[in-house]
Amino acid sequence: MNLKSYILIIILLLTQQASAQVTLQNTTCEMLTNPMGIDVVKPRFAWQIVSGERNVMQTAYQILVASSSEKLSANEGDLWDSGKITTQESRYVTYSGKALKSRMRAFWKVKTWTTVGESQWSANNFFTIGLLYYKDWPKGWIGFDRAFPWDNVKTDSRLSARYFRKEFQSTKDIKYATASIMGLGLYELFINGKKVGNEVLAPTPTDYTKNVKYNTYDVTSYIINGKNAVGAKLGNGRFFAMRQHNKPYKVKSFGFPKMLLNINIVYTDGTIANIDTDDSWKGTADGPIRANNEYDGEEYDASKEMPGWNTPGFVDTKWLKAEFVQEPAGTYEAQMNENIKIMDELKPISITKLTGTRYILDMGQNMVGWLQLKVKGVKGQLIKLRFAESLQPNGELFTANLRDAKCTDLYKLKDNQPETWEPTFVYRGFRYVELTGYTYQPNLSDFTGKIIYDNIKTIGSFETSDQLTNQIFKNAWWSIAGNYKGIPLDCPQRNERMPWLGDRGAVTVGESFVFDNGRFYTKWLQDIRNSQKDDGAIPDVAPAFWRYYSDNMSWPGTLLLVSEMVYNQTGDISAIKDNYHSMKKWLTYMQDRYMKDYILTKDSYGDWCMPPITIEAGRGKSADKKYPSELISTAYYYHFTQMMMKFSTLLGANEEKDAYEVLGNKINHAFNQKFYNGKGYYGTNALTENIIPLYFGMVPKNEIDKVFENIIQTIEITNNGHLSNGLVGIQWLMRCLNDYGRPDLAYTIATKKTYPSWGYMVDNGATTIWELWNGNTSDPKMNSQNHVMMLGDLLIWYYENLAGIKAESAAFKKITMKPEMIRGLNSVTASYDSPYGLIKSSYGKTDKQFIWNLTIPANTTAEVYIPTTSRENVSEKFGDIKDLKFIKMEKDRALYELGSGNYSFLVK
Repeated sequence: MNLKSYILIIILLLTQQASAQVTLQNTTCEMLTNPMGIDVVKPRFAWQIVSGERNVMQTAYQILVASSSEKLSANEGDLWDSGKITTQESRYVTYSGKALKSRMRAFWKVKTWTTVGESQWSANNFFTIGLLYYKDWPKGWIGFDRAFPWDNVKTDSRLSARYFRKEFQSTKDIKYATASIMGLGLYELFINGKKVGNEVLAPTPTDYTKNVKYNTYDVTSYIINGKNAVGAKLGNGRFFAMRQHNKPYKVKSFGFPKMLLNINIVYTDGTIANIDTDDSWKGTADGPIRANNEYDGEEYDASKEMPGWNTPGFVDTKWLKAEFVQEPAGTYEAQMNENIKIMDELKPISITKLTGTRYILDMGQNMVGWLQLKVKGVKGQLIKLRFAESLQPNGELFTANLRDAKCTDLYKLKDNQPETWEPTFVYRGFRYVELTGYTYQPNLSDFTGKIIYDNIKTIGSFETSDQLTNQIFKNAWWSIAGNYKGIPLDCPQRNERMPWLGDRGAVTVGESFVFDNGRFYTKWLQDIRNSQKDDGAIPDVAPAFWRYYSDNMSWPGTLLLVSEMVYNQTGDISAIKDNYHSMKKWLTYMQDRYMKDYILTKDSYGDWCMPPITIEAGRGKSADKKYPSELISTAYYYHFTQMMMKFSTLLGANEEKDAYEVLGNKINHAFNQKFYNGKGYYGTNALTENIIPLYFGMVPKNEIDKVFENIIQTIEITNNGHLSNGLVGIQWLMRCLNDYGRPDLAYTIATKKTYPSWGYMVDNGATTIWELWNGNTSDPKMNSQNHVMMLGDLLIWYYENLAGIKAESAAFKKITMKPEMIRGLNSVTASYDSPYGLIKSSYGKTDKQFIWNLTIPANTTAEVYIPTTSRENVSEKFGDIKDLKFIKMEKDRALYELGSGNYSFLVK
């Protein structure tokens, strides 16, 4: 995948649309374009204004919602006509029309009035309401609640796929038809042999005892006049746990795969037909997918294929009668986050022969997905594919870091004709593939890597004059994308792949500059809420596929951090509102159970995965060690009280705000009494122990300079210009250095190539981000080569401080643009498609001049800090600088307030 060209395409498209005077784009309902089957009866609308003019602000809008496209085209909003509403609001505008009911279709559009004129109506959009009530669904889940003789569920979770089918008649003209499905753990749906939708590994995973997500599709074009057939195949996913036999006290399992489906057909004469799951369906597990397991891989026997099984007329006399099975305990909910999709393809770069008939395929990039192969052989010939992230020195696969995940696909040929195959219900993280079973030298053209992750747009680009920085950013992109799997994974390759809370934390803010992940993390916040115990405890993994409730602050506290991120970056106040009660409940639980004299005495992990002092000091040693820290847990509790003050204010809970302020002050006093030694450092003087209280605002004012000077001494002298943070400290390091006046030192750390650093990973062949700073020497049992946790706040610093793109108010309604001038960094070009539209910052500098090109989206304003010692040195290419609103000189910056538009500043 050419990441750079992919991002440029997005930017060019947006630029081309900006040529109109006032147009509307990205009109969305509940932040999804043309969503099918939402279960929100008061959906929210959003739009972006695009204009080539400057200083464009919305002054009013009007929304029409109609029951048909014809009425909408005639400007008749029979469901809702908002009228002309005077406001700048263009995000999360709540529907206030007639009641919306199950399966209803609604069509909508919007127009705006702005400071430069009135827009045309937007293009017509539509949304459909899903099945709002339990009674809307069929009466029966179907499946087979048992293993079959060829399955291996005693020692492994090697379960064959289940196939189900049903034929039905449709003899009238169809107005429209929809299919709503819950296929657990994973499904593929077919009508008349054609796959419905382009998703893979659907639906999004949840704790199925709490909630089950359903998907809805428009299937009008799939159904023909006459006899039809609907087919579905079910894989294990996370429903039938990846390790049934391994630690049942730890691992949650939910049962055998099962399905609930409704096809609703509305005919032009007004009649309705429903095709539902019941025991009239036929099913089999004796199909070609003989085993599928997320950890181990997929076994496929092409000789067992059943041509036409999902088309009319297939003879299914040997199939079993589908059985009614117990429904999952969770509530039924429409899936509002994106499903996983094949997002791109990657061709291998080399193939090397090993001993015998074995070959090593190199994809050239640590990727996440699967491999499609083209092969020719004889019936029964077995092709074996083993996957790994790296190689041993002798050229063999390095698999020790996979633990007991087999990461192996088996494909058995059906005849001597060319065959093409790829798996259906598995994925893995890999760069290298060992191929076994070929009787000839395979060609590179026989293989294609399928890159899969949630169907989330890349909305940010970042490029500088420093090639190492660019490579680190590219590595970050690959790690973030690869670990989006309906939940934020820690890693995609070994026998874990769990949504650890601590791995994300502040990391999600950096992610949000690169990916449109608001819906993804809104869903994960629900997973965290659902995992909370009645007493308030929050686990370290959510959904709680592993029952880890260790009680600490920095892992479960991700609930607060991600809620804040979603609100700040998207403007969605429901991220705070929906999670506020859970936050309070958890903080009360931790205070009641573990706080003594305002010190939070319980921690589990400390600064997880701190780098060993030298690369040799950690050679062969496990990083799986915990160093609980009351300093960290207490500092985090204080930080969360400050966040709760902000959240309480947003929600109008002023009394609770005051209570958190009082509690926070007491914690801060006790913290300094216990952990500050009066000599400029906290605790044992570890870098993280000083960074956290300083960045959290806990250091007494008269001690700030001493603490910060000690931080500088640690980095520059003790660490020789390197970091020494683990997972916790790295989330605050770069911003702390920047905010206290040393962006140059942050840049030094960010561009180091020696251990420990991000550059060290790159210099040692990494194409993604490692789990460990010493990932090339540590004990392989905990040594993922594709993690995001050690990104910390690096991407935040890239965008907010190097590029100078920072939200001053929620959703970037007001922007602060203040790039740091770093010696040795001559240019930075970054873009971010914010909720209001494209923001771009591109500058280049020499000893004689500074050129800065900016794009500010309509309906926003920006405070722009231009580096200069005098405003007289500043000119603007597209107009008179005197016409721009100058605020003041601030040290070596000229501060201007700008409205939307494109600007090009020249500073001599």
